[in-house]
Amino acid sequence: MIISILLVIFIGISGGLVVGAGFVAFLTVLGIIPRLTQLTKTMKMIHYYEWAVVAGAVSGTAASLRDPILGLSPYVLIPLGLAGGIFVGMLAAALTEVLNVLPILMKRVGVDGKIVILLMAIVLGKMCGSIFHWVYFVKH
Repeated sequence: MIISILLVIFIGISGGLVVGAGFVAFLTVLGIIPRLTQLTKTMKMIHYYEWAVVAGAVSGTAASLRDPILGLSPYVLIPLGLAGGIFVGMLAAALTEVLNVLPILMKRVGVDGKIVILLMAIVLGKMCGSIFHWVYFVKH
């Protein structure tokens, strides 16, 4: 019994370290915070940006562990969900653009010059996956 509890604790801490290291590597490699301060001309406030990222990560972790129930109206949740989906999609698109994933994928798959077909396949696959998730896994 104690060994299984210690194993769960070890796996949880290990998973947290891996995700945290990946998040820090993502921010560091892409240089998101320095670029943001450069665009907004607020380079003196870079420490506030860094602390905002840390506070957001910690509060997001705490919220995911507690499973909060907000009790908001569905009419409020629709724009929030839409904004969250747009954010994740745009972040993935920006990461793809920065790392030149699409040109490499096009060469590997052999569809040079047909980027529209590749983009539509990605978009339709994402839409079908989201619909499948909502139909089969979300309790109404």
